[in-house]
Amino acid sequence: MKKFSNKQKLITILVIAAIAVILQFAFHQQLLAQILVTIVGAIVAFSMFIGMIKTLRSGKYGVDLLAILAVVATLSVSEYWAAMVILVMLTGGDALEDYAAKKANTELKALLDNSPHTAHLICNNETKDIPVNDVKVNDLITVKPGELVPVDGFIKKGSGLFDESSLTGESRPVSKATGDEVMSGSVNGDHAITLQVTKLAKDSQYQQLVKLVKEAESTPAHFVRLADRYAVPFTIIAIIISLVAWALSGRPERFAEVLVIASPCPLILAAPVAMVSGMSRASRNGIVVKTGSVLEKLAAAKTGAFDKTGTITSGQLTVDKILAAEQIDPTQLLHYAASAEQQSSHILARSLLSYATADNISLSPVDQLEEITGKGIVATVDGHDVKVGKLKFVSPKNIDRMVASTAIYISVDGQYYGAITFTDHIRPEAKQTMQRLKELGVTNLLMLTGDQAVIADKVAQQVGITQVKADLLPQDKIEALKAIPTTEHPVFMVGDGVNDAPSLVTADVGIAMGAHGSTAASESAAVVILKDDLSRVAKAVTISQETLKIAKQAVLIGIAICTILMLIASTGIIPAFLGAMLQEVIDTVSILWALKARKMTN
Repeated sequence: MKKFSNKQKLITILVIAAIAVILQFAFHQQLLAQILVTIVGAIVAFSMFIGMIKTLRSGKYGVDLLAILAVVATLSVSEYWAAMVILVMLTGGDALEDYAAKKANTELKALLDNSPHTAHLICNNETKDIPVNDVKVNDLITVKPGELVPVDGFIKKGSGLFDESSLTGESRPVSKATGDEVMSGSVNGDHAITLQVTKLAKDSQYQQLVKLVKEAESTPAHFVRLADRYAVPFTIIAIIISLVAWALSGRPERFAEVLVIASPCPLILAAPVAMVSGMSRASRNGIVVKTGSVLEKLAAAKTGAFDKTGTITSGQLTVDKILAAEQIDPTQLLHYAASAEQQSSHILARSLLSYATADNISLSPVDQLEEITGKGIVATVDGHDVKVGKLKFVSPKNIDRMVASTAIYISVDGQYYGAITFTDHIRPEAKQTMQRLKELGVTNLLMLTGDQAVIADKVAQQVGITQVKADLLPQDKIEALKAIPTTEHPVFMVGDGVNDAPSLVTADVGIAMGAHGSTAASESAAVVILKDDLSRVAKAVTISQETLKIAKQAVLIGIAICTILMLIASTGIIPAFLGAMLQEVIDTVSILWALKARKMTN
């Protein structure tokens, strides 16, 4: 049986209410109207009771008890119109939450609405439209002016400006020319281009972001548990006030009148609406947050761990030296290394390819490629087995050849060919980001890197990180995160590469630098920074803290107003029907306050 939506439930209750009004005031059938409202109220109360039992069995506690008591109490004292108002309030509140969540989630849904569906495949000098999922690696496709790029690739022919705002949050168009990489989801400018596909649709940048958005939409915000914690003392206070009012007055109506005011809709609505609003605000800042609980953890974060290469460094490494082994031609060394790395998204690979292109080094296609996490890659180039990566992985017998700088090492068919060193550039915003995080309460900052200690220490000192753990494999990073004392949690980890993916899962919150980062890192992370800007990490923490502050305020405002009105209702001044109407005002105030989390200055 198809489950009714909250909007459908509201319409059903309103129709029944209209029928009851007609029965009583048009046909003077008060008894029939009361019976109809009583039956509907009993059904709704029973369904809520079943839901509450299921919640308790799952080890949680909900906020349904007050609503159930309010419906039952009003029906028991024949205040059936007040009961009907409560039913409208409950279903209307749920429908309003859906609307508020939809309104707050506009930016996230934009990615889904604009997802590319077709591609213009070039085949035998003709162009035909095919589903984007049928596009294969190395296919040639045409992207027309004004169209979304359907898959990742590099420009084979043409040039132009590309709008990457939906991916990175950067509104300024980016100039691309022949040989440049183009991300799916970018909007082509005024000229048609020919694109050679480098990734399948399911692996391309835009589809990965769509997947993240779907996860963000489908995963419930666990922060509602905060409202549940507030609901426990609130429920006790409401029941005490209602019982005292009944005992002092001797009238059971007082019990119903107080409980009508105490209906917990502000608790049910305020927190999740604020969470979705905060996630929407983060999205506008180029930050995809997968769940509302992530905001809660980030707001309380005490420790921040960072990878070095591609995270604290800017992503603009340049080749420094070509250190070829004896009797090895440096050009051949560069040819094999760049050819093997041409399909990698790692920062060193991108820098190497840029250098090779500028030096007019011809590249050969890769027949087979395997990435060994934390060590390097194995590729078949021109029929030769090429290894690129750490020296211990590439050529263990030549360990004495290790250089004291950022470098990759190369071997061909088991023969050591040499090393290529790089000059690292620290992100200009890195030092300020660390300072800002300390101001936000993230006082424990550390670097976890697979690079050499001498290099890592130098970078850490320049940006203000005092704790450094270097020469780490992915498993070592996991152990380092697990060793952080409980008092220093929650912990977030920031990284960008495949080797960071396990650590991002291990941390309380994994943050991926996703503008150029690997698919594995983005999938493993709870937060993805779409713009290549480390300061967005501090921005994510700021948004989280401000969202949590507003969520708590919205909940407490609702509780405060309810408590004041309950005390007034206990004197008999507020009839049950009026009290039910006032509850709608409380709901509106709480929701409007929670929506401030979306509209705050970015």
